[in-house]
Amino acid sequence: MPNNHQVTDSIGSIDHSQYSPKLCNEDLAPTRQQDWSWYNIFSFWMSDVHSMGGYVVAASFFTLGLASWQVLLCLLLGICIVQICANLVAKPSQMAGVPYAVICRQAFGVFGANIPAVIRGLIAFAWYGIQTYLAANALMLVLLKFAPSLQPLTQSHWLGLSTLGWICFGVMWVLQAMVFWHGMSAIKKFIDFAGPAVYVVMLALAGWILYQTGLSNISFTLSSKSLTTGQQAWEMLTAVALVVSYFSGPLLNFGDFSRYGKSMDEIRRGNRWGLPFNFLLFSIVTVVIVSGTQSLFGQMITDPIETVSRVGSSVAVALGLLTMIIATIGINIVANFVSPAFDFSNCSPQKISFRTGGMIAAVGSVLLTPWNLFQSPELIHYTLDVLGAFIGPLFGILIADFYVIKRGKVSVDDLFNATPSGRYWYNNGFNPKAIMALVPAVLIGLAISFTPGLHQVANFSWFIGVFLGAGCYRYLARRDIVASTAMNYAGLASAPKE
Repeated sequence: MPNNHQVTDSIGSIDHSQYSPKLCNEDLAPTRQQDWSWYNIFSFWMSDVHSMGGYVVAASFFTLGLASWQVLLCLLLGICIVQICANLVAKPSQMAGVPYAVICRQAFGVFGANIPAVIRGLIAFAWYGIQTYLAANALMLVLLKFAPSLQPLTQSHWLGLSTLGWICFGVMWVLQAMVFWHGMSAIKKFIDFAGPAVYVVMLALAGWILYQTGLSNISFTLSSKSLTTGQQAWEMLTAVALVVSYFSGPLLNFGDFSRYGKSMDEIRRGNRWGLPFNFLLFSIVTVVIVSGTQSLFGQMITDPIETVSRVGSSVAVALGLLTMIIATIGINIVANFVSPAFDFSNCSPQKISFRTGGMIAAVGSVLLTPWNLFQSPELIHYTLDVLGAFIGPLFGILIADFYVIKRGKVSVDDLFNATPSGRYWYNNGFNPKAIMALVPAVLIGLAISFTPGLHQVANFSWFIGVFLGAGCYRYLARRDIVASTAMNYAGLASAPKE
């Protein structure tokens, strides 16, 4: 096996041919192109924040009955936690140049890593379909706006979706697949455009709202609730938890993109501008629009598509909705297409390429008929809770293993070594300690999510999962810390001195 000293400086010279074919293909191997700057990372987060889901989440915090300064404080605290966690999860993948599924081999074993990879890939199935459905719904509004004669196509339904709905869903499905099919270079260019494009539309919409209503009719507290001090404190904690939970999926996926970063300094800079600064500005613009809709239309509208559709100019409506569609495609590719592509490829590298893995996720999303899932608020609620119950422990185990057990070091060679001589072979390629930490942490999270009396506690399922997963793994692997400290680290990638 090759000896990879200072992998962050010489990653392009790694000889992939000597890695085990059971664990490696061109997509999973350490990347030769670590050329993403801070702006590319910034655009990644912009694509994630500037979505219809992000709009609704940001607007909802102003309806909790809190003062505007309290809401902004919650948003800032929550997004700063996300920023810190993003920096933590980015480092191992950036150092080794490998995606999340591969870096998980450190903790779960070279074959055991398929467990977290498949879990995350299956979760992406549902969300990929839901986001595609939302984009298709926006496209249908555009078509009906300019071609009312298509209205009869909305009358007949098959499997819960109208004929026009199927056509629009198919168009969105193909468009996303085309961007994905051209690889990470095309995806990078797409998200560099998608995030800023939505800002233009949002700022234009906010300007139009202000022009129509006047600044005096904009309120930053969109609720008439009267809360006690204790209730306000609980609502603030809940708001912070919801911010982190909303970003928990892309947060776990972040290694799939940080692997392309030029350096950790560039990634930290991109995270700083893409998260606290970007999210707060987007939230303020959002609440101006939502507050303005109450004054302008007599009701609070939290759906950006509906707000855009009520603008008088047909051209403005078309441009606004098309931009929303582009934004939704951006977040869908970033959060729900790229990552499962790596995850499923990791299960059988020689049979499933990056492209094949992505198409598996895309086809699976259709089979789930996500529009039926989306139309059930109760199912969506449970999906979010289950998401946190799984993602929290996976995040906690990954972070505890890399920073506490492995002391911030990774052997790139051994990530692709399918023999007992490899450091990450453990027990036939599986690390029982990581699995033993994952199972109870997930079960406790699920129990909290499905217990009616613990409904409010379920909002904190991600945090509970992180602490349970990390704590259990830290205890079970406590003897490995001594072994890691005494191990000869020649040839291992380590975090640069800071």
